[in-house]
Amino acid sequence: MNWLLIVLIGILAVAWAWLGWRHITLRRSLKRFAAFLRAVENGQKPIGELLVDLPGLEDFSHSVKTMALALSVRTSVVEAERVRLAAVLDRMTDGVLIADAGGQVQFANPAIERLFDIQKAVGRRVVEVLHQPQLIEAWQSSRETGETREESVELPARRRFLQLVVLPDRQAGGSLLLVQDLTRVRRLETVRRDFVSNISHELRTPLASLKALTETLRDGALEDPKAASRFLSRIETEVDALTQMATELLELSRIESGQVPLELKAVPAAALLLSAAERMRAQVERAGLVLRLDTVQDMTEVQADPPRLEQVLVNLIHNAVKFTRPGGEVLLAAQTEAEFVRFSVRDTGEGIPADDLERIFERFYKADRARSGGGTGLGLSVSRHLVEAHGGRIWAESTEGQGSTFYFTIPIASSKP
Repeated sequence: MNWLLIVLIGILAVAWAWLGWRHITLRRSLKRFAAFLRAVENGQKPIGELLVDLPGLEDFSHSVKTMALALSVRTSVVEAERVRLAAVLDRMTDGVLIADAGGQVQFANPAIERLFDIQKAVGRRVVEVLHQPQLIEAWQSSRETGETREESVELPARRRFLQLVVLPDRQAGGSLLLVQDLTRVRRLETVRRDFVSNISHELRTPLASLKALTETLRDGALEDPKAASRFLSRIETEVDALTQMATELLELSRIESGQVPLELKAVPAAALLLSAAERMRAQVERAGLVLRLDTVQDMTEVQADPPRLEQVLVNLIHNAVKFTRPGGEVLLAAQTEAEFVRFSVRDTGEGIPADDLERIFERFYKADRARSGGGTGLGLSVSRHLVEAHGGRIWAESTEGQGSTFYFTIPIASSKP
């Protein structure tokens, strides 16, 4: 019996020792497993290296690894979406701002900082970013009522129109603010409105004159041959003016729609200046002005349609003559700049008000000083489209009382394929 007891005690001792070793091994494995999970959480190790050989817990460790890998895939997808969303927000022209319930900015894309001319909007209060009382009031009203609010404001100092849309987060108490720059839209609306007003103005005068002349003829002027001849001559003049206006409008429409193909060829810039100067010399001299050319005969050739580019120069010279008093001068010049030749037409006339400089190339637009002058107001618009069709640009610089200078650039022949 004693030996059976000894054997039993031995078996129990071995079992106890094995269980103790098993417990210690399992604890160590769990500690390593937990340490590995913490390392994965901190980004120190990839989930793919996760252990799956925990003694006695193979199914548990395998399940944990499966869940961890699934979480990793979802995290990667979320991160990819976040990167794409961040890229979209960074490139948006509209401003996007997210504020918490306390009114502190949690997110702002670059457009917000550009529109409000601030740096690092995140971390500031919304009132510091918006600046404008109307916009701040709209944001605060949206927070209080929990309703979407819209507000538009003009920034006179920067000549900008902004529209704010506030979308409240009714659960978290924060706000999503969208800011749109409507400056271009407002400018186009102004151009459209002024176009209608200007064309009405331009048509009203000749039409009223024609009506008055025809009524005069009907009332008895036809019986007087001399008066009838004079009135018919004036009618012909008014009809010619209307015809010119219709022709220029049609020409402008065709140029804008690309229906006027340009026959480009290499032509010396000096030759274009000389040709335009000869066409306008008689008119310049009749106006009591001096026409000068500042160019050289071996000027670089430009890639241009000569008749069309000469039309631009004639328009600019005619404009200079119209607003320069007798005794003044008109200077034509050309200068090579990199891949372009810069043409210029300078006068010593009245100059153009600063507020009008940005709009003088619009159809029918005339500065106040030009209202009493002739012309349809289409010449500069036609010139702009012709220059842009050549791949160049046109602009003007002026100081009131000191004259104006119109510039335009045309690519040199060697820069065109």
